Amino acid sequence: MKKAKKIFLEFLQKNGLKLTVAREIILDTVLKQNKHFEVEKIYDIIRKKHQTISRATIYRTINLLLQAGFIKKVLPCMETDCYGTIFEQPHHLHFICSKCGKIVEMPSNEIEKIYYDLAKTIDFDITELNFTAKGICSECKKK
Repeated sequence: MKKAKKIFLEFLQKNGLKLTVAREIILDTVLKQNKHFEVEKIYDIIRKKHQTISRATIYRTINLLLQAGFIKKVLPCMETDCYGTIFEQPHHLHFICSKCGKIVEMPSNEIEKIYYDLAKTIDFDITELNFTAKGICSECKKK
């Protein structure tokens, strides 16, 4: 967390902003998520302990975390956007159920290697890699 806080502080300072207590709480909460999340879930978690942090502050800070490279918008889940923590996280595949919105993650080592090998053949530097497949999960198929 110390490394993340230092990087976020540098990002904020570079953009003329301060690391407020609220932003620090939001950063910590987001980085503790071990699966995809919606902003409203973060709001619910934070509001249990910190009633003074507003929904607007959380949404603005999520946008800052996107810009700073701590999280990325994964895909729209059902009606809202889903985010995933990418700070010091390995790449992975996303299998998204188009009926219930469930997201299953799996390592992407073999596929990732193919992409990087192909990119090398055309002298292309990959800066972002997304692996997503939509379909129907086993539970929805049973219904």
